[in-house]
Amino acid sequence: MTSADLHPMATGHIPSYVTQADGSDFLFNFMVIFTVGLILLIGVAYFTLHSIPEKMAHENNHPQFQLVGILALLALFTHNGLFWVAAILVAGFQFPDFAAPLRAIADAIRSLAPGASPPPAEPEPEPTAPQGH
Repeated sequence: MTSADLHPMATGHIPSYVTQADGSDFLFNFMVIFTVGLILLIGVAYFTLHSIPEKMAHENNHPQFQLVGILALLALFTHNGLFWVAAILVAGFQFPDFAAPLRAIADAIRSLAPGASPPPAEPEPEPTAPQGH
């Protein structure tokens, strides 16, 4: 533009954030793209955070894997942090097996009985051959 084309009251320098005469608005377009990207990033972070207990239980082959999954889903849908904390606690700790020592004590007492034979060992299941189609 030449100085003859400018309005006499116009300044010599117009900042880049001012809307152009053709209607294009760089700042608005940038903010729309930035906002949509930020919303997607926050959503991915939110779902990743809620899947942490399930990943922990899956990696450790936790016996209560389904319980952890249910608690994580409840936390996701109800926005109740208590369910998520419970899922983390269940996934992070293995509950002790209280029945195993009691079974060992019962087997030992049973073997002390006169004329009693020791309990039979549990047979191992034989692997089945995969059936091909």
